Amino acid sequence: MNNLSAPAVSVILPILNEEQDLENCISAILQQNYPGQIEIILALGPSKDKTNQIASDLAAKNPKIKLVDNPSGQTAVGLNLAIQKSSFAIICRIDGHSEISPTYLQTAVEVMLKTGAVNVGGIMYAEGKSGLQRTIAQAMRSKIGVGPSKFHTGGNAGQADTVYLGTFKKSAILAAGGFDERYRRAQDWELNHRMRAQGGVIWFEPRLKVTYRPRKTLTKLAKQYFQYGRWRRVIARQHPKTTNYRYLAPPIAVVVNIISLTLGLFVDTVFLIPFLSYLLLIFISGLIIGREFLDKLLMPLVLATMHISWGVGFITSPKKLFKA
Repeated sequence: MNNLSAPAVSVILPILNEEQDLENCISAILQQNYPGQIEIILALGPSKDKTNQIASDLAAKNPKIKLVDNPSGQTAVGLNLAIQKSSFAIICRIDGHSEISPTYLQTAVEVMLKTGAVNVGGIMYAEGKSGLQRTIAQAMRSKIGVGPSKFHTGGNAGQADTVYLGTFKKSAILAAGGFDERYRRAQDWELNHRMRAQGGVIWFEPRLKVTYRPRKTLTKLAKQYFQYGRWRRVIARQHPKTTNYRYLAPPIAVVVNIISLTLGLFVDTVFLIPFLSYLLLIFISGLIIGREFLDKLLMPLVLATMHISWGVGFITSPKKLFKA
């Protein structure tokens, strides 16, 4: 691919409270080994830190960077605003706390041109710098933590239901009606579902590895996975045929463990077997998944936080959460 054959790309980012990672994220985009023209559009939400000032400083130094105001702070709204401001036919979505490799854009565009896919994406490679964040990252790359999803754990290239972030044909996004702004979470999955319904191909490419910085505390992790569970229930209601065992496992585990613990304490200790089996599972998983001693020690707590928060979110998700 050379300068003449490489199509121009609009890189869009919904931004909110990203002061710690934004500069590194933008630097990685600007250092792409991509021969075509690129622009970077930041949809700025009402951040409570110095994010917007950092974004303004970056835009003042580089004409490739454009800013658009997103007063709602909602991801889907910001993505649609950035798409409206974009100039080019290919849209690459990146998050402000992510980092892409120098060949990310070139690989994504080459795969798109080769396969004819409307969206090409890869792996959400969770990576923590130290402590609990490192343990959480390892859990988010494991099947026991997040299930057998390719964009978390990897796999062979090919068609997929959804991918992490993604490089899109703008025409396909517009034909599908853009991101559904009623979704606070899972808006990527939902858009990919609509594009596939229109005959579009979503393509998973494992070479597209995006570094993701996970939460640093159990409280923030619990809130994140609680919201994931709540919005997966919304999808289960809107698109019931897409629900499978992977999404039902956490809520079933929550219910079974509650019943097991209750009956075991108040009826007969034999009923504790399912609950104790779950504890044994996450303990053994911690020994296998954890790299260092501290990781092995913390991993059962991290896994339980992810499973329980997701499951409780799914079970308690109110119908009024989504305005049909």
